[in-house]
Amino acid sequence: MQETRSRMFDDFGRLMNDAAGIANGARREAQTFFRTQAERLLSQMDLVAREEFEAVRDMAIKARDENERLEKRIADLETKLAPKG
Repeated sequence: MQETRSRMFDDFGRLMNDAAGIANGARREAQTFFRTQAERLLSQMDLVAREEFEAVRDMAIKARDENERLEKRIADLETKLAPKG
């Protein structure tokens, strides 16, 4: 009886091991599928890379700062050239 019980537990252990292996394989396959679908979807979208976005953002900040500087300079020149009286 002991040998039958031990063999049954061995068989059950192998079955659980096989089931875990199948589940792990299915998980990897699902991850690969979803990753592929996400990459395909993202490649179809009109997105910019972070580096490009940051470069344009930096250019916009510089342009805004320059614009503010020029506005102040114009205001100062207008004050100097304003008729006194």
